[in-house]
Amino acid sequence: MLDQRQKIIGEDTVLFEHIWKTGKGFYITVSILGALVLLGLYAYITQYRTGLGVTGLSRQIFWGVYITNFVFFIGISHAGTFISAVLRILKAEWRRPISRASELTTVFILMFGVGSVLIDLGRPDRMLYAIRYAHFRSPLLWDVCSIATYLTVSSISLYLALIPDIAMLRDLGGKREWFYRILSLGWRNTESQHRRLERAIGFVSVLVIPVMITVHTVVSFVFAMTIQPLWHSAIFGPYFVVGAIFSGVASVIVVMAVLRKAYHLESYIKPIHFNNIGIFLMAMTLLWFYFTFAEYITIVYGNDPVHMAIFWSKISGKFSPLFWLHFTLCFVIPLPILAIKKYRTIRGTVIASISIVLGMWLERFVIIVPTLTRQRMPIQGAYYIPTWVEWSILAGCISLFMLLYTLFTKVFPIVPIWEVREGREKAAATVAARITSYMPETGTDLNLPSPGGRG
Repeated sequence: MLDQRQKIIGEDTVLFEHIWKTGKGFYITVSILGALVLLGLYAYITQYRTGLGVTGLSRQIFWGVYITNFVFFIGISHAGTFISAVLRILKAEWRRPISRASELTTVFILMFGVGSVLIDLGRPDRMLYAIRYAHFRSPLLWDVCSIATYLTVSSISLYLALIPDIAMLRDLGGKREWFYRILSLGWRNTESQHRRLERAIGFVSVLVIPVMITVHTVVSFVFAMTIQPLWHSAIFGPYFVVGAIFSGVASVIVVMAVLRKAYHLESYIKPIHFNNIGIFLMAMTLLWFYFTFAEYITIVYGNDPVHMAIFWSKISGKFSPLFWLHFTLCFVIPLPILAIKKYRTIRGTVIASISIVLGMWLERFVIIVPTLTRQRMPIQGAYYIPTWVEWSILAGCISLFMLLYTLFTKVFPIVPIWEVREGREKAAATVAARITSYMPETGTDLNLPSPGGRG
């Protein structure tokens, strides 16, 4: 029995330890996060019993922190699809240790994106009206359909990649063996099962990419399909998709750093992972700047007085501190760190990523609130200041996401063990074969001229 356990564990003991061992740090973390979740729950109950009057929302400014959270959380979910699905299709071998962390981020954070809409409704039962009185000319219903599809496909992708690891935990025995036995679906690690699993994961990976792009495009349509100034824009679709990948990849980098430190995964999540994703994040920083510049330069050249009033409120008016802070966090701080190789270390990429995450939340806020204060039919003196209820619910949502993530790591491996082992055994041969397939052939039959002769 001991030999069997050692054979299953192999050289990856550290990947099982956080499931077997529970130290003080785990209980302290769960207690702090649980307290913040209770605070958020208390704030929501207060809002539910009293009404939306306890928030800073009003008849004119009907969207605030909650819809900012909705756009932000849905955006973060794009990271899992990029790192897991896109890099899998591109056969990037270095993505193996970090694929599950990114997939899990997608599935959990999507739930909070949907939850933010329910919280914003005041009465969550109103969501049933969107189903009972479905009207497909409404972008809100497009959101319901696209996000539901994305959550379903992402959950399937996460579960499929979990099956071989669940089977390992089942074979190790213990008090949770019955639970793992049910979830493993009779996995026996045969070649035929592996082939079917790879085909299924490959199919879902291809399927989820267009769904991902559709989701945040549809989220942008909630704004762009209105005639409100600075929202009614054709650029919003790609602009939101770029912003979603930008903030999502930055969030995954932060998650990777926390997991690496908390569970001693230094030999699995290496500096090369932070460097590679950091390079991509640098490219996304430049792309985000391009779309931001394109949006505002178009507004300036149009010179519509209604649009320009909101534009100047961001550039030099009452929203200028938030606008320039978000620009500094999203561009000024991260770009030098990510562009200069000696600063693109683990610490550097984490600092840049935290800056981007904060900046992208502010960007969503700056997109939403200034327009609502100066609509085409404005109410004099409209203003918005979030209350403790909104901030507490935001803190509760983030804490619940972290709590669910922490509890998941106590039940399942956060690094896909079977993928890492497959990489060790087959990756070198696979990469060599792939390089051979596209490199120019060598040989005398090519009839090439000599370096110094006449061809």
